[in-house]
Amino acid sequence: MTRRAMVTPMLALGLALAGCGGGTAVSDLGKVVEGAPGATTPVEVGKGQRFSLSLTEGEWDLKAVPDAKVASFISEEHLDGRTYFVFNAKHPGTTRVDVTGRGEASFSITVKNS
Repeated sequence: MTRRAMVTPMLALGLALAGCGGGTAVSDLGKVVEGAPGATTPVEVGKGQRFSLSLTEGEWDLKAVPDAKVASFISEEHLDGRTYFVFNAKHPGTTRVDVTGRGEASFSITVKNS
């Protein structure tokens, strides 16, 4: 059974404004960064780079999308027992992604000029 990211009205608005979709298959996960329950994982990527936030052991849902000016949400993928949240780095800056599932996990994203 596959669960989609939980969509609150604000999250739906953020996805619409960012021009993003959820749950579509992508062939390029980009740079994969593995997170862990109860931790904040740092992520450093270059402007224009695709990247994925990855978690294992259970199903995970986005609690909120990041600042779309910094990183835009592309899709949620489920492969080999892992959940991947795929993003595109847009402009230099910092933002945060929080996910819930088997606990909570966070990613601190920094986009730099390449």
